[in-house]
Amino acid sequence: MSADVFPTGVLRQPGTVLFGPGERRHLPRLLAGIARHVLVVTDARMAGSAVFTDLVAAVEAEGLTVSVFSGTEPDLPRENALAVVREYGGAGVEALLAVGGGSCLDLAKVASAVLAHGGDVRDYYGEFLVPGPGLPVVTVPTTAGTGAEVTCVSVVFDRERGMKVGVASPHLEPYAAVIDPELTLTCPPALTAATAADALTHLVETFTDRVKDVTPEFLDRHLYVGKNPLTDIFCRSGLTLLNTSLEAVVADPSDIGARSATMLAAYNAGMAINTAGTAAAHAIQSPIGALTGTSHGFGVGALLPYVMRFNLPARVAEFAEIGRLLGAAAPGAAPMEQARAGISRVEELLETVGCPTDLRTLGLDPGDFSRVADQAMLATRLTANNPRDLTHASVVEILRRGYDNDRGWWSV
Repeated sequence: MSADVFPTGVLRQPGTVLFGPGERRHLPRLLAGIARHVLVVTDARMAGSAVFTDLVAAVEAEGLTVSVFSGTEPDLPRENALAVVREYGGAGVEALLAVGGGSCLDLAKVASAVLAHGGDVRDYYGEFLVPGPGLPVVTVPTTAGTGAEVTCVSVVFDRERGMKVGVASPHLEPYAAVIDPELTLTCPPALTAATAADALTHLVETFTDRVKDVTPEFLDRHLYVGKNPLTDIFCRSGLTLLNTSLEAVVADPSDIGARSATMLAAYNAGMAINTAGTAAAHAIQSPIGALTGTSHGFGVGALLPYVMRFNLPARVAEFAEIGRLLGAAAPGAAPMEQARAGISRVEELLETVGCPTDLRTLGLDPGDFSRVADQAMLATRLTANNPRDLTHASVVEILRRGYDNDRGWWSV
């Protein structure tokens, strides 16, 4: 069978994944197997919770020394990484436990590299620049959306450069991920909505990504290697889960079944983006977030309707399958009709969780369109994944349509 009939698959993943309500019970034994001194990376909200206190006590009861860094800030400023290394470099830390949202998980991953190899996190901006394995990291997400618990990428906001920069390396892959949906029960509604929009965007972008020729040389130089049969499995599973779980979580935030399904979908999305990578919505959101101060999840969600329409001519079959997966496509309808139905259903899901679906709501100024396009085109690690080639002009058009809430269908 030729590769054209059955293309090859590529997948990156942590060594261990534990999923389910209450599965944080495994953490003490899991950590005791790799370290005697553990640095817990979290934020102030989580550090002040009873569940966090109990978690730390359980790890200490296993005979481990536990230090806590609770200063993680949203959008992970570079200063947080500098602070961790300044406070704990040379302290004998042997492993990191990340408990929190995406910024906490990303901080632990980059800190593990800098603690192991020295220097500044800036030394590792880009792909494949981490020289070797860092300290082992165990991730415990408290939100359902970023996928950072299973990815080997961390995104850092560098204030001096005025932009977010990625550190991408297989050496950032977590040692283990412990995914306990009970930890999302206290997640604030706005954060639940933003992370859900992020997960949905991950799944749509990876399922419609560019397919690449993954030669040994290409795999050795690039973290994101495109859509393939293995990532598609995770996308199909995640989209199917979100199709019902998002509405259920909004209806009853205490529904642990719906929380579990949403978190499983977010894990599926993380597994997909870890190999295939995100694309236009993520490339364009970064400069918008820097300008408007809006959340990453709401930013990519607000862009998604217009990015989907831009990409539709190149991915009719994939969007049609999304339409069928989400139960929106009429059986026997033409592929383009099914594809448009899929896009419309994705938009309904975004609106269900309260995600804005236009850029005016984010506070973006039309006078900044060109500047945003300039910055987006610099994110070549992401733009290279988009199924249609992006240009400065096409990004500006996506922004214009998004600002005007123009849901017309694009043609090539």
